[in-house]
Amino acid sequence: MHLRSLDFSSWQSLLATILGLTLVTLLGVGIRLLTQMTFQQRRERMNRQINERLKTLIAAYKVLGGSFTGDLTVDPAHRRDLRPLERGGTLEEPMAALDLSAQGAERSDRTRRIRDAVEAALSDIILLGTEEHVRLADSAVRELVAGHPVHTHALVVSLRAFVRDALDLDPIPADLTIAMQGPARPASSGGGKGGSNKDDAGRSGGGGGMGGGGGPGGGGMGNDGPGDDPHPVAAQNVER
Repeated sequence: MHLRSLDFSSWQSLLATILGLTLVTLLGVGIRLLTQMTFQQRRERMNRQINERLKTLIAAYKVLGGSFTGDLTVDPAHRRDLRPLERGGTLEEPMAALDLSAQGAERSDRTRRIRDAVEAALSDIILLGTEEHVRLADSAVRELVAGHPVHTHALVVSLRAFVRDALDLDPIPADLTIAMQGPARPASSGGGKGGSNKDDAGRSGGGGGMGGGGGPGGGGMGNDGPGDDPHPVAAQNVER
């Protein structure tokens, strides 16, 4: 706006000119702020989506590729699959095919937990992964449904490349061959320790019975002797 268009002939004209300039300035500033806020909110929403996606895919990568040694396959077998069934649907030998030892129970529980964690990770990848991730995850799911052991190394490699690219990290050197990766093994459930507590509880009960039969003196030895279980709650949990 040039000075020629400004009317300074009277104070009414000057006031109207100032009000007009102020209104135009406020309108321009408001439009600019509204535009900036719209773009900022959209950018923040996209950043949150990207962060959540990366967080989920990184967690899936850790589940599917957390091991380098041992058995690197996912066993799809369920506990019910270990029990042979007759054609009529009844159990032929209800407990013959089950390993009832402590090591067998712990191994079965660990296999089950690995399978459950891998299935949850595959579900997240199908939801938030790229087209390549979804194809590889779908192939792994189909193998699990068919009852075949599954290797997750190919999906782990694809996830690793995507995450490194999204974080602007250098790619893995082409001349470097990383060892095959498999599903992470869960922490031990502590079955052996529970078994020792159970044995201690049994010895404590036997010692208490012997002490009770020996009169007052024997009763004191039974209560304060070394055979008492120092952790009665843990012993009760094991018994259950």
